Amino acid sequence: MQIQRRATARWEGGLKQGQGRLSTPQSGLLDGQRYAFGTRFTDEVGTNPEELLAAAHAGCNSMALAASLERAGHVAERVETEAEARMELGAAGPSIVGVHLKVSAKVPGIGADAFAAIAEDSKRNCVISRALGVPVSLDARLVD
Repeated sequence: MQIQRRATARWEGGLKQGQGRLSTPQSGLLDGQRYAFGTRFTDEVGTNPEELLAAAHAGCNSMALAASLERAGHVAERVETEAEARMELGAAGPSIVGVHLKVSAKVPGIGADAFAAIAEDSKRNCVISRALGVPVSLDARLVD
């Protein structure tokens, strides 16, 4: 079975003075969301592709960890993931050089070592982690 997801991007103008619009027609979540050079490379308010990649990775990792914990007999009450996509501006242009995941989870009845092993395995096997091809690091902790 193949599942397809779509998004569209439209850009008008040059790189620094132009702007674009992002849409996700299947979900309707983004409908002409503005993005621009300033939202990507400065602190201008708005979204950018790297932020959206981080959001996708955080969501994927939380779901993957919840599924792995459940398979191991531990249903999580809560899994929260923060993903930080790291971009460097090199001679070849901007590049995503890695992603750092910070996970906190409330999981009754699991030990710290078992949780750490499951979290590391989920990080490696999350769909987005596998798709990226850049190093992904992880800090995972249990919370009360």
